[in-house]
Amino acid sequence: MKLLLHACCGPCACYPSEKLKADGMQFDILYFNPNIHPYKEFKHRMTTLMEFCSKQQIKLIVNKSYNLEECVRGMLSEPTVRCAYCYRMRLRYAAQYAKEHGYDAFSTTLLVSIYQKHELIKKIAEEAAAEFDIPFYYEDFRQGYDRGVEISLELGLYRQPYCGCVFSERDRYEFEKKRKTEPPTEELVKIDKLIRMENLSLESVKEKAQNIVIGSQFPNYQNK
Repeated sequence: MKLLLHACCGPCACYPSEKLKADGMQFDILYFNPNIHPYKEFKHRMTTLMEFCSKQQIKLIVNKSYNLEECVRGMLSEPTVRCAYCYRMRLRYAAQYAKEHGYDAFSTTLLVSIYQKHELIKKIAEEAAAEFDIPFYYEDFRQGYDRGVEISLELGLYRQPYCGCVFSERDRYEFEKKRKTEPPTEELVKIDKLIRMENLSLESVKEKAQNIVIGSQFPNYQNK
């Protein structure tokens, strides 16, 4: 089967690419993400994916379309959640491109993220598959999320600190602002002391500070 794999960024492409190669799947990667703002961030993620595909010898198809006004209008007018617009716009394009260029199916690296709305992505992808009469290849890549982080760090890839759209960037700073104004929890004090006193990495702190959930206290750790 020849698969078209839509990718939102380099880090999210790491594990799905490794898994698909291990399964003997033939695939190309497609970059189409006009939802990412600002433009500088859009280009940074695009060049990072180019770097990854070059290192892994994977064919990359790039669409540099960047219609800011259309994306913002679409997100603001979305009747459910704004993420649905971003998913639908990109997955419809992936499905249409796959159909028109002789691929047997399409999929997306959005399925690897533990922060995305997984079931909504699957539902919208299936709708796009029906609309353009091409199979959607579904695989729950979230089981390899940590492996993907490991690969991206080994390759020195840029890891973004927010999802992509202008609203998610705002929410990121709003969350940070809120977190800084809240009194530190006992767990955070313990972690902070461990880091300052022993100059440890977060992985080392994980081992020492048992029963503390690092991910919930440091939401940007390992990023997207």
